[in-house]
Amino acid sequence: MRAYLAEFLADPRVVELPRWIWLPVLSLILRSRPRKTAGKYAAIWTPEGSPLAVHTLRQRTFLQKALPDTRVEYAMRYGAPRISDVLKRMEKCSSLLVVPLYPQFSRSTTESVRDCLPAGTAMVESFHDHPAYIRALEMSVRDHWRARGRGEKLVMSFHGLPQRAVDRGDPYERQCRETARRLAAALELKDADWTLAFQSRFGAARWLQPYTQPTLAALARDGARRVDVVFPGFVSDCLETLEEIGIVARAAFLAAGGVELSLVPCLNESYDWIEALAAISNRGP
Repeated sequence: MRAYLAEFLADPRVVELPRWIWLPVLSLILRSRPRKTAGKYAAIWTPEGSPLAVHTLRQRTFLQKALPDTRVEYAMRYGAPRISDVLKRMEKCSSLLVVPLYPQFSRSTTESVRDCLPAGTAMVESFHDHPAYIRALEMSVRDHWRARGRGEKLVMSFHGLPQRAVDRGDPYERQCRETARRLAAALELKDADWTLAFQSRFGAARWLQPYTQPTLAALARDGARRVDVVFPGFVSDCLETLEEIGIVARAAFLAAGGVELSLVPCLNESYDWIEALAAISNRGP
């Protein structure tokens, strides 16, 4: 866990601070954060391992079946399997397309993947507005409503980003809002039926707002008994969806007077998502 966090938090794309300021701070963070993070992972661990790793492997398996004439491999930006190692195994391929599984473009995510690629490698920068992706999101919400019933409000929760990154031109917030708008339209929602929020804030800086957990607590205080949460910026359930929202934010929602916080599962390896991923891969950059 310490090695993973050190690699992740040392990436200058992730923390856009001068190295002489950030690296001493990071050394202090790494004294305690790995233990805390390990505890969070323990709360969501499965017999097969990390949910993110499990779902990503399954996505690769099903996408290979959907694209039988294309070799499909997967890699992790941080940790294993490393992008560099996977690229070496694919050196004999006549052409290569990299599809970062970040629907919305950000310098801290998508551009960080590009940093690991040889110059000129084809890469899909974003699929935030791809019709098949929006359709997969729509079907995941509708399937959830059919199985569990519909809450009084749908919260679309995206991973956060420091406000200064957007102020410097990062298109991430705009793309998140476009995804949310298209999903709301596909679900035929009125403005009062849904809201957008940002989660996973790190540090003391101002991040994109509104923040998810305070939004959920406010909805409960205002009388909402059941709220549904969907994650249009995450294609696989992971620590941020299962623990941060499913455990921590749920507790805050219930403490504020809510009765049920219902999480729409991420796309994971659903049929509609695999079909969408195949269409995105075929379209290319």
